[in-house]
Amino acid sequence: MTELQRIIGYEFQDLSILSEALTHSSYSNEVGKNTKCNERLEFLGDSVLSLVVTNHIFNNYSQLPEGDLTKLRAALVCEKTLYKFAKLVELGKFIKLSRGERHGGGADRPSILSDAFEALIAAIFLDGGYDEAKKFVMTFIEPEIKNMRKKPVKDYKTTLQEIVQKNPGERLEYRLISESGPDHNKHFVSEVLLNSNSIGKGGGRSKKEAEQQAAREALELMGY
Repeated sequence: MTELQRIIGYEFQDLSILSEALTHSSYSNEVGKNTKCNERLEFLGDSVLSLVVTNHIFNNYSQLPEGDLTKLRAALVCEKTLYKFAKLVELGKFIKLSRGERHGGGADRPSILSDAFEALIAAIFLDGGYDEAKKFVMTFIEPEIKNMRKKPVKDYKTTLQEIVQKNPGERLEYRLISESGPDHNKHFVSEVLLNSNSIGKGGGRSKKEAEQQAAREALELMGY
């Protein structure tokens, strides 16, 4: 854990909180003995992250209307972005997983890494307070916003719809394939169908995000 603290630039007063943040449910179930997993911290971290991001973009991007602020926030706190942040701090090396989960590639699974990143935010918040958590989050958020604003947040569903509408008679629909995870942190997988044929699949923390990612994959396959 010393290496992780060096990477993230924060030294914990209570290492037990960090240990809990790095403990996946598969590990706690395998080990037993009342070992806490990071699901509760992940729940708290999600709220801390949302508050930091919302406050920052509200105060620093006053020119953006509410709709664009909502899209920007969603892009910053989605699984794909948090997975990217987790990879930057090599979080997969430090997460405690069951043997089966580890051998199955769990240390690089987007859902596991993004959840652990949120748990890490919560651990910093509990150990050092809001300012420390904010400082940690902002080391990722501002560079990511600058990168995103070079490429405006895209509404893939609308783009796909506009392309398909050019051909009368073509019909698009979205279908939910699966839903997993606890109530406070669901993961959805959806697919988009063109005339009943699947042309893209995607996952996310909400049905809307999953549909957007399915539309994105369809656009990529279509060469857009």
